Amino acid sequence: MHLSSQADTIYAIATPPGIGALAIIRLSGKDAFSITNQIFETKSGKCKDFENVKPYTIHFGNILLNGKTLDEVLISVFKGPNSFTGEDTIEISTHGSPYIQQELLKLLSNLGARSAEPGEFTLRAFLNGKLDLSQAEAVADLISSQHEVAHKTAINQLRGGYSSKMQQMRQQLIDFASLLELELDFAEEDVEFANRDQLTQLVNVLYHEVARLQSSFEVGNVMKQGIPIVIAGKPNTGKSTLLNTFLQDDKAIVSSIAGTTRDVVEDKMIINGYLYRFIDTAGLRKTDDEIEKIGVVKSYEQVDKASLVLYMIDPTQSDLSNTANEISDFLIKTQISKDHLFIVLNKSDLLSNDAIVAYQKQFENMICISAKQETNIDLLKAKIVDFTSTHFTNEDIIITNARHAEALSKAGIALDKLLSGLKQKHTSDLLAFELKQALHYIGEITGTIYTDDLLANIFSKFCIGK
Repeated sequence: MHLSSQADTIYAIATPPGIGALAIIRLSGKDAFSITNQIFETKSGKCKDFENVKPYTIHFGNILLNGKTLDEVLISVFKGPNSFTGEDTIEISTHGSPYIQQELLKLLSNLGARSAEPGEFTLRAFLNGKLDLSQAEAVADLISSQHEVAHKTAINQLRGGYSSKMQQMRQQLIDFASLLELELDFAEEDVEFANRDQLTQLVNVLYHEVARLQSSFEVGNVMKQGIPIVIAGKPNTGKSTLLNTFLQDDKAIVSSIAGTTRDVVEDKMIINGYLYRFIDTAGLRKTDDEIEKIGVVKSYEQVDKASLVLYMIDPTQSDLSNTANEISDFLIKTQISKDHLFIVLNKSDLLSNDAIVAYQKQFENMICISAKQETNIDLLKAKIVDFTSTHFTNEDIIITNARHAEALSKAGIALDKLLSGLKQKHTSDLLAFELKQALHYIGEITGTIYTDDLLANIFSKFCIGK
């Protein structure tokens, strides 16, 4: 992506490819209005002068191809700088015929516009000061959001909640950086303009804030990709049946033969706005079968990475005492926290009330279900949602972008060095260097500091019409 080409007028289809009721073609740049003037006429046969129409208006008429009507369209008018890109922008709403779309694109190209590169509309919004870089990235996250939490996080970032926090931190550091630079100008006079106690207090606050934001990436990334929930237990306890019941699909093979599941089987599901990855695993047991051994190893690997483990018990296979020993051994071997473990008593429909009460007294966080009969599945889902709301932060600002997390980590290192320098009473020039490093990495997040390669990498991942 060449920033020098930003003077061009660009076009792209902004709706998904294929046949549909409607398609929208966007045109942005200094010639957007003059180009549209040449191909559009009202239903009464009059030409339009879009340079002089009111902004934020819609106009009904025809697109002309070689003097003949190509399609009846609606033209939406947005005048710069008060548009998404900050430039004069036209959106043409046509019928969704692929032929109409392609012919219209050819018309725009013949009149001097060029096809937009991926993300170029949003790139122009960034370069024209309509969005900062983190907000621009939030546009892509908003488009790709598949569940409520991802949508909420992207909306908050797009509105500038995260950006304002970064800008506030950066401005506070800039104020002190200016005083340190002033000290360098008066180095021979040995004066101190930046109060060291106040600077130490500020840097300490910012260091902990940066650390908090950076640490939120682990949670944010999990919530964005799907919270991993592993279904574990001995063979033939109903793990695969539970997965299929959750998904309402025959995702995993169910058989009475022990050891049927030998590999990891997983799928995603949204419950109450949260995205989950439910993972069915091989039954945990000693075996001489080499392939099943590999499956058991993979099961423990998945448990280690899980946010929550549903440990399945089949009361028809072992009594209460043996089950208690089984759970104890599992906790020791995996070192998983009890808070992250649900004991799921399957086939509870085959037990007496007294037997169920005995199990409930023995185990905390135990849920009685029947995966086959779909008994208490909604209760289990509700428990999972309660766990999520308790263990996953509901703060407005959560980092979900790996680039931001890396920049925050580097900023934290620079701030830590600055704190050490203040304690050791370093000279102004050394303090100014570390402070500039922190400013640089915070600036990378919002785009105050950027390179052409960075922008090309970020916006190349966008869709063409955005």
